[in-house]
Amino acid sequence: MNLKTYITSLFFLTALVGFSQETWTLDECVAYAIEHNLQVKNTNYNNDSSKESYRQSIRNLLPSVSGSTGYTINYGRTADPNTNDYVNTEFFSNNYSVGASLDLFNGFQKLNSIRASKFIYKATQEDVLQEKFLLAFRVMSAFYDIKFYEGLVSNSLEQLEISQGNYDLVKKQVDLGMMAGADLYEAESNLLGDKLLVTQNKNLLANAKLILLQEMNLNEESDITLQETLDPVSSESEEDMVLDSLYQTARGFVPLVKSQEYRVNAAKKQLQATRGTLLPSLSLVAGYSTGYFETQTDGEGNIIPFKTQFNDNASKYVAAQLSIPISNGWSAHSRVKQQKIAYMQAKNNLKIQEQELFKLLQQLVQDNQSFMAEYEQSTQKVKAQELAFTIAQKRYEKGLINALDLFQAKNLYGIAQNENLQVGLKLKVNQSTIDFYNGLPIFNIN
Repeated sequence: MNLKTYITSLFFLTALVGFSQETWTLDECVAYAIEHNLQVKNTNYNNDSSKESYRQSIRNLLPSVSGSTGYTINYGRTADPNTNDYVNTEFFSNNYSVGASLDLFNGFQKLNSIRASKFIYKATQEDVLQEKFLLAFRVMSAFYDIKFYEGLVSNSLEQLEISQGNYDLVKKQVDLGMMAGADLYEAESNLLGDKLLVTQNKNLLANAKLILLQEMNLNEESDITLQETLDPVSSESEEDMVLDSLYQTARGFVPLVKSQEYRVNAAKKQLQATRGTLLPSLSLVAGYSTGYFETQTDGEGNIIPFKTQFNDNASKYVAAQLSIPISNGWSAHSRVKQQKIAYMQAKNNLKIQEQELFKLLQQLVQDNQSFMAEYEQSTQKVKAQELAFTIAQKRYEKGLINALDLFQAKNLYGIAQNENLQVGLKLKVNQSTIDFYNGLPIFNIN
């Protein structure tokens, strides 16, 4: 009996008791988890924040405009803000001003900051995708863990059925006086052991389902039914699997590496922007101001009207300002050095990510070969143990062997089934992971 037969028979049994329940495919589990995962939402918020930072860096190219107004009441001896003569009276005045400033040249700091923030924005987009991929792999792992424990339950139920049959046979022969009572005790002991194993495997299955529900953040459910979506495990050797080719493909799209690559570019632009602080800066400024003063009177001593003062007191200016950094305690040079270190560190982090990716793919390729060999051998072992158990069963029924020999053959057959199931699912997960790094759409992330 191969892996596909195990899983098919398992779902036939679960369909009888849960045909009305909603079934979930792997894609549906992944899609639901991504939509409801709080960590993914946090990463999306980070992306939204970096997007706004990028937009603001562009808006920083616009002129800076500000306005002000004030209302002042003076008491006692004070200077007239209009004539600067000292007067000893109570009066009020108010003023209005508006000014604008436009950077003409600042060492390309703003342009480089725009490019840096754009790279950071792209990096956070990759961070979102990376978080989704990590979640998808956790969901896939939990999904296949459930498949494994479902297989264990199916195998243990099969072993229980065999033990029950042997117990009934021994009991009948003991009743007829053909076997000793000790044989019945041995059969009952084996039957109880298989019942315990079924209970233990069901508990492991329930725990595996809980892990998947937690990964999906499906809090309103206490159980989940998975649809049969497993294709037959391929045990054929993939001779065309070349590690360097697999690495080049994965290197081009794996979000963790691309994110770090964008951060390297951002650090480079930030370094260039910091160097711009060492250069002179040129800006254009302009302004307009006016005011109203209660002390401003005409020849007859009447206060000049507001509208007239507003026009007459107007002052306008346009200027170009050149700022040349000379010395600020060497802090600007220190910032350049610090940013250069940050740039070198970003490049080193990129090499680390590339190295980790290569080591991961190297391990996947090696594991794939190992799992294929193990799966092929375990499949042969299942066939051999099944045949050995069938022969032992017939010999036991004829009284040629004792119960211990039969139970040993049955247990070896059950162990072989479980080993084959486990290595088959490991091979399936490993192959799916390799397919992902080969660029195949194994997850419906969007």
